[in-house]
Amino acid sequence: MPPRISHILETSLYVEDLERSQAFYQQVFGFDVFIADGRMVALGAPASGVVLLFARGKSARPSETPGGVIPPHDAHGQQHLCFGIAMDALDAWSDHLARLDIAVESRVTWPRGGVSLYFRDPDGHSLEVATPGLWPNF
Repeated sequence: MPPRISHILETSLYVEDLERSQAFYQQVFGFDVFIADGRMVALGAPASGVVLLFARGKSARPSETPGGVIPPHDAHGQQHLCFGIAMDALDAWSDHLARLDIAVESRVTWPRGGVSLYFRDPDGHSLEVATPGLWPNF
């Protein structure tokens, strides 16, 4: 049996325009900027999470740091990221997205009672906010 992990710490999206994407994620989610260096932006998310926005193609080579080398990575196409929200925040999220003129692409009610709202970021990535009842562990 593998050693247990505690949580997902970071996830990455690959974007065309870092400044545009940083502004979008700060406006929509209120994330704090931890690092912004022209290659990537690290945004603080709830529950000790980090959303990494990488300029597409800029991390395709190893990155030297004082502590070691970060292996190359990159992605193309429409990626997906989901954030958990409280059930009583669902209407507030619908209203918030409408105020920002962000179209809800789909609303799904799941068999366990959870509800998801799907929408897109400026790069076409599929974003989701979901209430408890989506998965057995949420």
